[in-house]
Amino acid sequence: MKSITVFTPTFNREKTLVRLYNSLCSQTSPDFKWIIIDDGSTDNTSAQVEKWIEENKIEIQYYYQKNKGKLAAQILALDYIDTELFTCIDSDDYLPDDGIRKILKFWKDNRKSNSAGIIGLDAYEDGSVAGECLPNVEESTYSELVDYYKTKGDKKYIFDTAKYKKYLPYPYFENEIFHEVSWIFTLIDQDYKFLISNEIYCIIEYQQDGLSNGLYKRYKSSPKSFIEYRKMKMKYGINKKVVLKNSVHYVSSCLFAGKWNFFKDSPNKLYTLMAIPFGILLNVYINYKIKQSTQRIKQGKLK
Repeated sequence: MKSITVFTPTFNREKTLVRLYNSLCSQTSPDFKWIIIDDGSTDNTSAQVEKWIEENKIEIQYYYQKNKGKLAAQILALDYIDTELFTCIDSDDYLPDDGIRKILKFWKDNRKSNSAGIIGLDAYEDGSVAGECLPNVEESTYSELVDYYKTKGDKKYIFDTAKYKKYLPYPYFENEIFHEVSWIFTLIDQDYKFLISNEIYCIIEYQQDGLSNGLYKRYKSSPKSFIEYRKMKMKYGINKKVVLKNSVHYVSSCLFAGKWNFFKDSPNKLYTLMAIPFGILLNVYINYKIKQSTQRIKQGKLK
């Protein structure tokens, strides 16, 4: 059995998927398999992947589902992931040639009984790190990185599969596409820590239609998912500022979801009460930003 699974959700990314495939074929360690979840692509993705499977250069598993979004793709992938580790590499990203080797070596040399996985670096093609490097610590929870160290930029997450699956299933809503997938981190934080590595494990490139863009639209189109995420942060926030911030977002998401009783499911009713006026203002602001973005697109200022 391989040691790590590279999982890739893809939707109409036939062209960029080639680059990821080539990077996987160039890995200095073959100790991995690639699971592709095709989230309803209408381009030539299926035929292209079938060709790669026939080439038999690397181990590939391919599954197709109707378009449901990244979380649904990840839920499906987890049914088939049976390696010790797994990581998600998006279809517009790729690995440096020694990416798999570095991940496996770091894990072997540093893992502990309480290790949930590894958090490493994403970088751009010019070698610059996305955001900033990680703090000089051996291990940390996700919440500490985000809310205490204030670490900026996307990072690469490699998970211990068995530990990750302990916290499933995800809260999932059929009518929402852009779920907040970091919901699970807050639960993992209660029991485990991630090993911190300032190695570059992934080369990233944002697409205009990618999930990294359009965050305000995600807030509005998938409010139930964000409600569950905010509730988790309100319950387990590492300080009062974090709890209040997420309470404000909770109120805003409730408004988008048409849930007028903010207190019914709130894990922190006092902070919810304090957050109501700010949550209403945030909701108005998000709607304004969405309208502004739509107008710019119509004017040809954004692709």
